This record gives sequence, structure tokens and C-alpha cells, in this order.
Amino acid sequence: MAFRTFIAALAFSASLTAPAFAQDVAAAKTALAGDYDRIVKELITITEIPAPPFGEQARAAYFAKAFKDMGLADVAIDAEGNVTGIRRGTVAPGGPLVVISAHLDTVFPKGTNVTVRREGNTLNAPGVGDDTVGLTGMLAWIRAMNAAKVPTRHDILFVATVGEEGPGDLRGVRYLFTKSAYKDRIAGFISVDGPDPSRIVNQAVGSKRYNIAFTGPGGHSYGAFGIVNPMAAMADAVKRLYETDVPASPRTSFAASVVSGGTSVNSIPDRIELQVDMRSPDPKALDRLEKRFLDIVDQAVAAENFARSTNLGEVGAEKTRIGDRPAGGTADTHPLVVTSQRVLAEHGFQTQLQASSTDSNIPMSLGIPAVTIATGGGGGRAHSVDEYVNVERNAFIGGLSSGLALVVAVANLDWTAK
Repeated sequence: MAFRTFIAALAFSASLTAPAFAQDVAAAKTALAGDYDRIVKELITITEIPAPPFGEQARAAYFAKAFKDMGLADVAIDAEGNVTGIRRGTVAPGGPLVVISAHLDTVFPKGTNVTVRREGNTLNAPGVGDDTVGLTGMLAWIRAMNAAKVPTRHDILFVATVGEEGPGDLRGVRYLFTKSAYKDRIAGFISVDGPDPSRIVNQAVGSKRYNIAFTGPGGHSYGAFGIVNPMAAMADAVKRLYETDVPASPRTSFAASVVSGGTSVNSIPDRIELQVDMRSPDPKALDRLEKRFLDIVDQAVAAENFARSTNLGEVGAEKTRIGDRPAGGTADTHPLVVTSQRVLAEHGFQTQLQASSTDSNIPMSLGIPAVTIATGGGGGRAHSVDEYVNVERNAFIGGLSSGLALVVAVANLDWTAK
């Protein structure tokens, strides 16, 4: 099977050297380069439209209008909030299609100052690289393909998703693959996320996230001293978690991330909440870690109830899963991965196959070929208020051009082949 996949990848790669294909891509790249000033301006405009978790509506409206203005078919905002539009291919309607996707949401809460500061060739603002540069690149590719009249074999479904970041738990792409009108037509998926064009993610890091509410009777810190304390149970659970051995390969991790609760400094709390994140690209390793953590919570509660007085009531724990991202992967030898590496290498990028948690987790977990790439001229400090991207003309257009070439290549793959 691996040999047949490899042969198919070679055959597909060879087909992309045809003169007509090369001319189409070259013309689109020329159009893209001529659009530089507009692209940078649009990157600033989109960045300054706030899109906090569960607050992507204004950006969605912007994209729905942009998709319609560029002539995409069947433009819609679906029930979950994703924006979708189709660029028609040359094969019969209703067949397999490929998805090019970027996410609307940022990690930053409502009220965050998202004004872009430009310093030379650097744009600084929360969310400018994750994932506004991906969103902007997607629009630039559509315009360039339209300007050069580039045909593709298959329909391309362009999607601006909601809920990619932490609390969203991939809600937008989940809907796309489980409830949308396109769920049974998607043959391949590319998520565009971030500003590093050498990045190719073909392994999905799964995650389990929990909110544990430790509860108890509470009381005065002096007058009720000696009764059970939810804080002590929480601390014991964290200590036990950090004594847990996890595999180094595949890399498996955990983090006690957020603690909240309590009444006052002179009160034994009646409720303390703990949030924990667990990750692994190996579903079995992740399941084992999840089970171990839940056992730890029970052990910590039992230990606290044994150690101190329960005359006024016992400590308990309310376990709520707040995130569940599936693991998965696309084989290194799959034509989608091989083509991604080849196209990016042709544009001067030394690619590295990586594992990460992105919108591609969902299709990978379903066995649908998917990768996550990035675009633009580089950047850094993602998820921080001093996030930045580089828009120096040569680097920026070079990164966008590699993504454009890959989109055209993937949309010309014979996705009907078995």
C-alpha cells in the first residue's frame, strides 16, 4: 500500500511539471506580486476587526462579502458561524472537492486593543499572525487565481472557520466535517495557520482538557480549622499529576494551567477550580493519561477526606471535560504531503514535518488527508500582545507564492482515483 501511494505521488508530481500548469501558476504569481500593497492593507484591516473566542461574527461578515465580491459560488455563513464559498473546478459538479481553510478567531478576549502598529516591514498586533495572515493569504490567492484565470480540476471550498483556538475546541471544523452540506465531498484539506512558510503539519496532537471543581463545606480559617479543605485536595491532585511518567516518544504532556476560587484570605474555601491540559499525538497514550488523571482526582479527594474532619461535610470533585481534540495523522508518503514538501522546496523553503494541534486534527482523525501549512514572510510571538509578522516585499510575496502554487497543485490532483 505504501509503495502504491508513493508511486501515485511520483506520478502526480510529474503531472505538475506540464507547461500549461506551470504557465497558470506563473501568471497567478505575477498577479499576486502586483497585489502586494492591497494585501498588506487588507492584513491590517482584518487584524483590526476583533475576533475573540465565540465573537467572530464581524470577521465572518467581512469574509462573506469578500467571497461574494470575488465571485465564489454558494457563499454562506453556516449554522456554526463558518464562512464558505466555492471556486468551481472543471470536473462535473458535485464530485470530490478540496478545502482551503483559515480560522477567524484569535485567543484574545473581548476588549483587547487590536490596533496594528507598523515599524518598517513589521506589523505588530494581537492575532496578526495567528491567524490573520492565513485569512489574508487565502483572499489574495483567490484574487490571483481569478486575475490569471487559473483553472483547477476540482472545486475548491474556501472556508473561514470559527472556534479553532482553545475554548472553541475546533467547533467550526467539527461542524464542517460532521454536519455541513459538504461533509461527504471533502477529499483533501489544507489549513493555513501562521506566518512560517516552511511549516508542514501532518501529525495531529490530540488533547483532553478538564475543569475540576473541588468542593467542600468551607468555613472560617480559624474557627473551622481542621475541617477538609478543597484547596488541599486540589494541591494534592496537582502534585500527583506531576509525579506521573509519560512517554517521551511520542511526546506526551500535561499542564495544570488555571486555578480559581476561594472567598477571602481568612476563609477555608468551599470551591476551588482547576483546569488541566493533556496532549499527545498518540490516541492510546492520551487515553491512558486521561484515565490516570481522573484516578488522581479521586485519590486526592479520598486522601483529603481521610486526613481531616468531615463533620461538616466531605470534599468532592466535579469533573467537566472542556476540550477534546482528536489525534491523527497523514502519512509522510501520501501525495498531499509529498506535494506540499516538493512545492515548498521549489520556493526555497527547507520544510519540516511537524506535529501540532490545528483545524487539521478533525479530518486527520477521520482518515481524510490533511496538512496544515503557513504563509507570508515569517513572524513570531503568537498568542502574545506583541505578536508580529514580517511584510518585507520579497519575503512576504515569496511565502504567499508558495502557498498559492500548492493550492493550485492540490486542486489538480486526481482525487477521484482509488
